[in-house]
Amino acid sequence: MKGKSMKLKTNHSFWKKIANNFDLYLFVLPGMIITTIFHYIPLYGVQIAFRNFSARKGIWGSAWVGMEHFQRFFDSASFEMVLWNTFALSLYSLIAGFPIPILLALFLNSFRHKRYRKVIQTVTYAPNFISTVVMCGMLMLFLSPRIGIANHIIGLFGVEPINFMGEQSMWRHIYVWSGVWQTAGWNSVIYFAALSGVSPEYHEAAVVDGASKLQRMWYVDLPFLIPVITILLILNCGSILSIGFEKAYLLQNPLNLNVSEIISTYVYKVGMIDNDISFSSAIGLFNSVINAILLISVNWISRKISENSLW
Repeated sequence: MKGKSMKLKTNHSFWKKIANNFDLYLFVLPGMIITTIFHYIPLYGVQIAFRNFSARKGIWGSAWVGMEHFQRFFDSASFEMVLWNTFALSLYSLIAGFPIPILLALFLNSFRHKRYRKVIQTVTYAPNFISTVVMCGMLMLFLSPRIGIANHIIGLFGVEPINFMGEQSMWRHIYVWSGVWQTAGWNSVIYFAALSGVSPEYHEAAVVDGASKLQRMWYVDLPFLIPVITILLILNCGSILSIGFEKAYLLQNPLNLNVSEIISTYVYKVGMIDNDISFSSAIGLFNSVINAILLISVNWISRKISENSLW
């Protein structure tokens, strides 16, 4: 009886809290509706990965085959190559691309000349607005062995033209560093916004103590960025296998396929070109499960070694 009374009291308190903050919950409502419609309701389609999907029979009418498509993927000759290429490219992108926006934000924050700072910000933000298709077109044009500006420059030093996009050893570097150039400025916005919250009094006190500009970055600015850095690192680790499909696919050619074939491009070819929907769904589901495991693991490690975590 006492337990029932306490439960009713808790429920009453819960609804009372919602009623008291009704306006705040109203702001959350559109996001919840959109998330439910576009992210939770389509989850019923996950079962395609466990069936032999037939458009004529529909999802529920297609034959159930269990883990057959997953086993087929694990046994395929492409499994190791695709998984390794995805991990290698993701890890390289994370190591190369994650620290640069932080350094850029620290540099811009310490730059006191406002006009030059705005010019630098505009120049570094601009590449973010170039579409992936245009970016890939620019890369192939600039790196062309016949008319590319890169080969014209190295030709001035007597170097023979290089087919950059055909060299497997160069493909990952081109993919990663062109991405860093395109996104570093835009990604620095979050860190720059966090740094704007640092009280000038901390810097004034550090100057009085004789701290150099570099020491103020390290001992004043960087500690304020640690929570933001941790959260973004966790989110990046949680999507480590989800490299964008467009850029890798557009930069692919038969000469670099051994290093450029990743899970997302493989899923596209299997699902859309070969029309093997169930097999491509199984690969996509495998990709999502690995991402979820990585996200939970990194979040757990972060919570253990620091006080910063997603939950």
